[in-house]
Amino acid sequence: MDRQRWLVLGAVFIARTSMGYQFQSIGSVGPLLVAQLAIDFAVLGSLIGIYKLPGVILAIPSGILGNRFGEKSMLIAGMGMMAVGGFVTAFSDEFTIMFAGRIISGAGAVLFNVLSAKMIADWFADKELTLAFAIHVNSWPFGIALGLATQATFAQAISVNGMLSIAATFCALGAVLLAMGSQDHHQKNDVAVAPTDRSCISFHEIILVSLAAMVWLLFNANLIIVVSFAPAYLTAMCHHVAAAGQLASIGTWLGILSVPISGLIVQRWISAKIFIPFTFLAGVAATCAIIWLEDPLIGFIAFGIFAWAPAGPIFALPVQVLNKANRAIGMGIFLSYYYLGIGVFPSVAGYLRDQSGDPAAPIIFAAWLLVGALVMLVLFWVFEKVLQSKS
Repeated sequence: MDRQRWLVLGAVFIARTSMGYQFQSIGSVGPLLVAQLAIDFAVLGSLIGIYKLPGVILAIPSGILGNRFGEKSMLIAGMGMMAVGGFVTAFSDEFTIMFAGRIISGAGAVLFNVLSAKMIADWFADKELTLAFAIHVNSWPFGIALGLATQATFAQAISVNGMLSIAATFCALGAVLLAMGSQDHHQKNDVAVAPTDRSCISFHEIILVSLAAMVWLLFNANLIIVVSFAPAYLTAMCHHVAAAGQLASIGTWLGILSVPISGLIVQRWISAKIFIPFTFLAGVAATCAIIWLEDPLIGFIAFGIFAWAPAGPIFALPVQVLNKANRAIGMGIFLSYYYLGIGVFPSVAGYLRDQSGDPAAPIIFAAWLLVGALVMLVLFWVFEKVLQSKS
């Protein structure tokens, strides 16, 4: 059983890496797409964010579909949709068709993301949950870092469309790997849950999951806006487009290291109630350092160390307040908020760039979003204490 759960985590990690790689494929070549499609940065932000927007509608039904048809089957279906949508995006030079392809890919990503989180929660709920979620969450920045480091180079070597087809192929390979290496969690001593009990999530759980979701949303919005708009900012500061992506990727590569290390630190040595606020404040300073320091490399290094660090402990928050029978629908609610915010905030960041004419405007906006995440975290802990005292 112990060996199997780590095999499942490994398969999900690689598949989820392909999701991050596909998501980043638009942001990595942002300046090239703006010129190729004759669009502005607000529209570019919409093309980035639309990948997440289907989750507003599909996150909760994804949990229900997983309960009905099995998580493994739905995970493979989600990866298949990501591949199909990726090829639709890749084989088009028209914005509207690319937009449709991103929606198809995003819908598959929702299905995969909700159920992979629930699957990992089931396999690791009894022990090493924070560490497992840190590794699980880390697959996303790993895919983004791969994208930042390689996609602009691929786009210039072959074409933007050719690079997008590489991202779609990666998702197809992820579906094959899931078919070979993952399985649903079943134990002999599991108590069957009656269908009518699956959706009996309490009002207290909804409040706490919603607050945790706001923390996760704003935390991720900071990361996604920085990695999506940093290449364009650096290009405006006279960096070559490929070099800009590689420089921006340094923070993400460091984030890949900091996330699992931080998960281990929180699990063994430091309380999350100390660690998460500290890294939020340090992350705000690091985000600002990218544009305020003469050498942006220092800012990206600090960003990778601190801004990414609390991912695992944050993602564990909803699991800690949900009953086991409510995990699927609870994670659906949790991710619905996330998808709404991530679907909208990149467009806002692009709009601020267009209106101000300042390439740094999206980065400044991202720093304020992390401040908002800290406020939501404090509210989560306050409501958790109040609601527990009343129950």
